[in-house]
Amino acid sequence: GYIGEFELVDDRRSGKIVVELNGRINKCGVISPRFDVPLKDIEKWVGNLLPSRQFGKVVLTTTFGIMDHEEARRKHTGGKVLGFFY
Repeated sequence: GYIGEFELVDDRRSGKIVVELNGRINKCGVISPRFDVPLKDIEKWVGNLLPSRQFGKVVLTTTFGIMDHEEARRKHTGGKVLGFFY
């Protein structure tokens, strides 16, 4: 995968996430505002944000935590879109 390890840093405000990457990322982006994405619309967002279905991730925040679009589909949950990378 793209992510090796990550660490949550408490800066006494909103917090930060430090991510160690495996390999190279060509593009990443943040989606603002955080649009609601129901389970049935995840595929539409993947098609709009990623250049190919074979690589890249759309990052969602769900009631089960922060996860990529594939894990959200496996857990049958939607959420709010945070961003993407490929």
